[in-house]
Amino acid sequence: MSVDWMALHFLRPHWLWALLALPVLAWAWRVQRQRRNAWRGHVDAHLLPHVLVRGGAGARSGLIAAIAAFTLAVLALAGPSWRQAEQPLWQVKRPLVIVLDLSSRTTTSDLPPSRLLQARAKLVQVLEARAGSPVALVAYADDAFTVTPLTDDTANIRLFLDDLAPDIMPVDGQRTDHGIAWAARLLTQAEARSGDILVLTDRADAAATTAAAAARTGGYTVSALGLGTAAGAAYRGGDGAIGHAALDASSLRSLASAGGGRYHALTAGEDDLAALGLRTPGTTGEAATTGGGKAWRDEGYWLLIPLMAIALLGFRRGAALVLVGALWLPMAQPAAATGIDWWQRPDQTEHARVVRGADAYRQGDYAAAEQAFTGIDTAEGWYNLGNALAKQQRYDAAIAAYDRALRARPGMPDAVANRAAVDAARKRPPSSGEGQGKSGPQGDGKQGSAGSQGDAKSQPGEQKDASTSQAKSEPSSQGQGKTPPATTPARTPSSSPADAAAQSAADAAQRERMREAVAKAAAQRAEQKKQGEPAVQAESAEQRERRQAVDAWLKRVPDEPGALLKAKFRLEQERRQREGR
Repeated sequence: MSVDWMALHFLRPHWLWALLALPVLAWAWRVQRQRRNAWRGHVDAHLLPHVLVRGGAGARSGLIAAIAAFTLAVLALAGPSWRQAEQPLWQVKRPLVIVLDLSSRTTTSDLPPSRLLQARAKLVQVLEARAGSPVALVAYADDAFTVTPLTDDTANIRLFLDDLAPDIMPVDGQRTDHGIAWAARLLTQAEARSGDILVLTDRADAAATTAAAAARTGGYTVSALGLGTAAGAAYRGGDGAIGHAALDASSLRSLASAGGGRYHALTAGEDDLAALGLRTPGTTGEAATTGGGKAWRDEGYWLLIPLMAIALLGFRRGAALVLVGALWLPMAQPAAATGIDWWQRPDQTEHARVVRGADAYRQGDYAAAEQAFTGIDTAEGWYNLGNALAKQQRYDAAIAAYDRALRARPGMPDAVANRAAVDAARKRPPSSGEGQGKSGPQGDGKQGSAGSQGDAKSQPGEQKDASTSQAKSEPSSQGQGKTPPATTPARTPSSSPADAAAQSAADAAQRERMREAVAKAAAQRAEQKKQGEPAVQAESAEQRERRQAVDAWLKRVPDEPGALLKAKFRLEQERRQREGR
């Protein structure tokens, strides 16, 4: 280990002030020596050699050892450093869940052209202000539903803004308390110790205020953004009746007060966002990795070795020194040789394995990725292991790994979707059109439905460079996984929920492959046309059959995100009714 003396500095230099105590040590030693010499005035000189036990060199060596030990301890506490090491950088990110009222009252025109259109425009501003921070969107009427779970990819949320309307909700109503409770549930599932809930509505009842207080007890802040004006306007309800909706600012202030947040009426500019503290991410809350960098290493621990050796000199027997030397030998060996790194915490060792596994996964070395992920006993570790096994077409082992991930974190969206996709691939007989290595988790980072969370989340130490979980193909190591496409076909009376989920995942994977095939063929034709090369006119029977299959699959893909949301909410409503919720 070489030391760059030009770069040597101390991370905690204030500890060096303690070296001023060295003269005190020397003075105390001198006083002690003088006290011992006091016998000279009471004992004859010829008897002193036989009465006194002279310290001599031994006493001086003890002083030197004490001064050396004190100096080494102070220098170690000061944190000497002369080299840097790669280290994850952490940025505090406070998750935000937007709770949007989609009752028929949002069609009121007191905020021209309507409250709903103004709310959509305001959501765009919120997403721009919260770029890079976890954001989720919940819509509610008589009940609350997740439009998108927590995601750093705000562009994914924008895909659904234009389709948010009261007609996608299964039942009309205005249960703000359900929306707040559902938002708190999303934060809890994401293991967020704190977070913000923003409610966009025109009024709040006692139940909503109680729900806001409950969310505050859980560590979440509830704020309100008022939709409408005090004068209000007429609107047509879901049953066709004409009603009058006005902004009840006092009830929303009570809601925000109970939730520990703020209230402001919706404005055309960004003054409302500034008043609510939403222009920039919060300064307290959940920590999420945002990038990698270098940090100076604290090398003070090297000084502990001579410090302990000096401390052991106080013992009169040398067995302790021999024992410490024997214990030090295995620790001094490289970590690669022993398999144990004595200078890293368990979480740092696990993080390094996750990074190695993610790099091997992206490079296509799935065996190495499997070896790196094996033994990481977390939900993300088992999920990553399942992905590596699935890429090797070891479907039974992959499903077992996904099951372990689901036992560690029940309902983990990625694990549920990938397990269904792998199970479908295991049961599906191989076709001539599918090459090797195409089975297993599909998606390759593409999103396409209400449940998706967009781009890959950062993972321990990766920050978009290690252990990502893009949709359902990349390994994951973050608490907030990516939810797979949730395009669920109509459920027949004889199909079970598990079969429906498996079929849904298989259909989504098949649609994705069809999209990729069509896009690839179009790109090839465009390239041939650009280069002046004649396109291949002849089409074999197999190619024609494959093209027809692609066209048939594409016709089954819904083109409107609003229709997907409506179907998703309806199925969720039916499931809740069956469960008696």
